[in-house]
Amino acid sequence: MSAMSNVIVPERQLFDLAAAALAAGGMRAGDAELTARVLVLADMFGIHTHGISRVSQYLDRVRLGGIDARAEVETTRVAPGLALVDGRNGIGPLVGMIGLQAAMEGAKQVGIGAAFVRGSNHFGPIVPYAFLAAQEGCASIIASNATTTIAPWGGRDTRVGNNPLGIGVPNPGGDPIILDMAMSVVARAKIRNLLEKGERMPEGWAADRHGKPTTDPREGLAGFLLPVGGHKGYGLAVMVDLMAGLLSGAAFLTQVQAWDKNPGVPQNLGHFFILIDTGKLGSASWLHERMEAFQAILHETPAADPAAPVIAPGEREMKVYARSVREGVTVSRTDYEALSGNA
Repeated sequence: MSAMSNVIVPERQLFDLAAAALAAGGMRAGDAELTARVLVLADMFGIHTHGISRVSQYLDRVRLGGIDARAEVETTRVAPGLALVDGRNGIGPLVGMIGLQAAMEGAKQVGIGAAFVRGSNHFGPIVPYAFLAAQEGCASIIASNATTTIAPWGGRDTRVGNNPLGIGVPNPGGDPIILDMAMSVVARAKIRNLLEKGERMPEGWAADRHGKPTTDPREGLAGFLLPVGGHKGYGLAVMVDLMAGLLSGAAFLTQVQAWDKNPGVPQNLGHFFILIDTGKLGSASWLHERMEAFQAILHETPAADPAAPVIAPGEREMKVYARSVREGVTVSRTDYEALSGNA
């Protein structure tokens, strides 16, 4: 985002505005606050594609009947450390937060907790959930299935979602290490940007409609994204869908509805949350000491480019978060005005 098109908003003000807009769109006040927490955290980490910019999209789908803003999400505890969550077609970040809470309850009770979620929608990025888990001393493995944008390896038709996967480990008194990745080499937005600029894209980003690698952004957008690591990324995407979609009872693979093509139809996305209470493994000081030693080994690696030192996964996002807390949250003026209009 260019500086001229941005505004900086105090965290509390942005949260209150997002919660008010979601409540005005039909959500209960408490549910709106849970949802706003995820979206504002996304912007605080600099993930603006999944922050307050999503409020209008979610509410548009509510108006079209694709999402139930007043869904009563149901949690069923089937074992001390295992829960099933039925989102009942609620707004995704609300369903995600309830899934996170269900997994955390299990982790605090028996050391490791899992929640399998169905009946959900787009739930934002994984970083906010992993960060909230880390604040409670929990390591996490979190994932969701998604609309199909990737072809099975060797195929030429999209059957697999660009399914996000996140892993987080807390660092008491310091920054957690959090990985949040989708399964494609790049997002479609980057390919669209190159098309608008009239530029070619690197080979390996996408294939054309015939399944052949291409450097033409137009052909790539008409075809499909390529998975990171080739067949390995494809395999990861499949396994995420088996866990998040199949085991949860949600839709999977081509059963998942595309929100952009069918906004008035429930997606029935699935997520899973696996949390480990690290306090059961050792003291907070023990974990902090080990995490600092771990990060030091990474940071002390000689850099190939002195101007780009080695960092841990999620370290850039944590620095943006710290600045957001200290100075306010940077968001685009367009997104801020749209949010204000909905409130």
